[in-house]
Amino acid sequence: MNGHIQALGGTDSSRAWFDRAQESLAGGISSSSRLTSTGPHPYPLYMVSGSGARIRDVDGNEYVDYLLSYGSAVLGHAHPELTEALTAVLRTGTMFGTCNTPEVELAELICDMVPGAELVRFANSGSEAVQGAVRAARGYTGRSKILKFEGHYHGWSDTLAISNRPGAPEAGPYAAPHAVPHSPGIPAGIVDDVVVCPWNDAVALRALLDAHRGELAAVICEPIVANNACTMPAPGYLDLLREECTARGIVLIFDEVCTGFRTGPGGAQALFGVVPDLAVYSKALGGGLPIAAFAGQRHVMEPLAQGHVKHGGTYNASPLCATSALVSLRHLNQPGVTKRIDESGRRLMEAIRRAAHDRRIPCSVQGVGAMFQTVFTADGTPTRQYRDLLHTDQARYHAFRHELLKRGIHTNAYGMACWFVAATVTEDDLDATCEAVTEAFGVL
Repeated sequence: MNGHIQALGGTDSSRAWFDRAQESLAGGISSSSRLTSTGPHPYPLYMVSGSGARIRDVDGNEYVDYLLSYGSAVLGHAHPELTEALTAVLRTGTMFGTCNTPEVELAELICDMVPGAELVRFANSGSEAVQGAVRAARGYTGRSKILKFEGHYHGWSDTLAISNRPGAPEAGPYAAPHAVPHSPGIPAGIVDDVVVCPWNDAVALRALLDAHRGELAAVICEPIVANNACTMPAPGYLDLLREECTARGIVLIFDEVCTGFRTGPGGAQALFGVVPDLAVYSKALGGGLPIAAFAGQRHVMEPLAQGHVKHGGTYNASPLCATSALVSLRHLNQPGVTKRIDESGRRLMEAIRRAAHDRRIPCSVQGVGAMFQTVFTADGTPTRQYRDLLHTDQARYHAFRHELLKRGIHTNAYGMACWFVAATVTEDDLDATCEAVTEAFGVL
């Protein structure tokens, strides 16, 4: 946050809470992303309640919410059935540190919904589940290196917090990017085990696979790059990843933390018809509670099943979190639920395109209905890979987002993130959003 945008009126209590927070919380926050999701606004907004697709801050202001807990609150806030189920668990015990029946039912449901899921393991966050999937791939192959794509985000832990958002000077040559640690404190030895590739470039991919032949345990990607403004895979690119990994004995991992269950019951692998060896899930899986999973084909997960590859966690699939996930997935597996999410989002995408066209402002509205972003590219063409985003008009994006916020529409202020749509968004919510979009473009 840099204070270049005037503070939103009527948010003095949020300002006071942030001043107070800085005395006890490092930086005044509990997650670094809570600064980027606030953007250039001089302080975060403090939310105290929510219902459906709306949230309210400490000053009583109400917003239609498209940050949506970074996509986690897929059913909306304070969903009645979810609240009832969780209240029942609170009465009987939230966790025991033992096996429990909801975790079994949840694993069975995931295996039914996801094309490539034959065995499942649970964790508490997407970052943890990525670590589990990477360890499983390394244990299965006996290799150590991982190929990831520049700009793709796979959690904050050392394992793959590499080249998430490198600046142009440090990123290195386009076809063979440098592996750039996301933060001080990541050991060089970990960085050395990560190979970075530009997204959507078949020639660069094959060249890097050839250069590291016999060294790679896994290739990991966000199939829709939620953390690169919903950059889509080029036609056939995911198929190419599948073919190359199969031919070379490399484990293909889809990071579906954002796409999983939100883009459809089977996630991105069902949407694109490409089945990875392993996939990682969180966010929509838990419906707002901390739970994650990695799931995949039996032969890759078998070393875990046999206990040769180790994985654990005291809080993994607690009855409380597993119950939340069960309720969420049972809803998302119903005919029409994710279809309506997608249709609602596509209506918003079209409203943004129409407003931009009417004001002759070039931009790309990219992604799918369930998750999308507005990117102010110079000529309105969609981004294809991370470095395209380094040349977008972020100042205009910040102005657009702030104009929406002034009109009661809450989105992620970080231009490389995306909008998420709730299953409970109403026609009134959508009407209000479309009206705000039109007004916002009118003053850009």
